[in-house]
Amino acid sequence: MNRTVIPAAWDGLKRFTDARIALGRAGHSQPTAAHLAFQLAHAQARDAVHLAFDSTDLIQALQAAGLQTLHLHSAAPDRAAYLQRPDLGRQLDVSSREALQSRCAEQPEDVDLAFVIADGLSALAVMRHAAPLMAALLPLLRSDPRQRWTIAPVALVEQGRVAIGDEVGELLRARTAVVLIGERPGLSSPDSLGIYFTWAPRVGCNDAQRNCISNVRDGGLPPPRAAARLHALLAQARQHQLSGVRLKDDTDDGHTALPLR
Repeated sequence: MNRTVIPAAWDGLKRFTDARIALGRAGHSQPTAAHLAFQLAHAQARDAVHLAFDSTDLIQALQAAGLQTLHLHSAAPDRAAYLQRPDLGRQLDVSSREALQSRCAEQPEDVDLAFVIADGLSALAVMRHAAPLMAALLPLLRSDPRQRWTIAPVALVEQGRVAIGDEVGELLRARTAVVLIGERPGLSSPDSLGIYFTWAPRVGCNDAQRNCISNVRDGGLPPPRAAARLHALLAQARQHQLSGVRLKDDTDDGHTALPLR
């Protein structure tokens, strides 16, 4: 019996992507190595969903960069509730809301940006990529010759979803809310970070009012390139005082298409 794995004719394209392509075949079946790799990727994706958000290192990195931090929690009391009740992940719990209301009372004026870092569906993504992204973004904001950016304390939210940034941004009186959140893990990307920003955040905003930069990770859109794109889009949002479907993304981060052969 011939047990040789027959490679796919387009095997050479695998070097351009982490996606599961060109697996080849063993007879009429998938090769054992590819099957085992799939099972491993599935296990890693499940682990990423349930991994607890350890914000210790992230808080230290943000404070070292000169930013204050706030530790908040959504209305979802635990991971099981978060997964079963998406609505609870979109709103703050009572104590977090009261803390922000107290903070806002002490704040002398509105701010330009409120950053919200939430675990989402992959705390792994946040723990790996949020600090490098902020490290690349802050120098761009602070050295921007066109405008001065004021930044609220960074809100670290456990069991949070994208829309929780609307409530945080509204309570902090921010012109723009920027949410860094772990995206739903894929079978080749359990650590993908998403960025969502909304001009004039308030409870009740919908997805059409947001802009998204996705797949921020070393194997996707690296944090420095994501930071450059975010900075450019934030400048446009501030200039036109809008975000979402009406804000055109005409940024050029230097990426070029693969040559056709």
